[in-house]
Amino acid sequence: MATARLDIRLDEEIKAKAEKASALLGLKSLTEYVVRLMDEDATHVIEEHESIIVKGSVFDQFMLACEKAQAPNHALLEAVKFTDESGIK
Repeated sequence: MATARLDIRLDEEIKAKAEKASALLGLKSLTEYVVRLMDEDATHVIEEHESIIVKGSVFDQFMLACEKAQAPNHALLEAVKFTDESGIK
């Protein structure tokens, strides 16, 4: 059950288009349509910003470089510590 609330003001034309789209999709309400769009878009935006997609050949080269890499130096270890402490992911 949803418990959070969001109040917005929008242009009448936008509201009318959203209501029509909601009806065409057979949704119960404009709220259901907006929540659905927000969820889908938020998921997409988060995925874009929290993941990297590379071609298989590039990934293979990266993995090979990682396997050949030397132990991390002091500066790199400090950078990892800093990001951990700062909450950077």
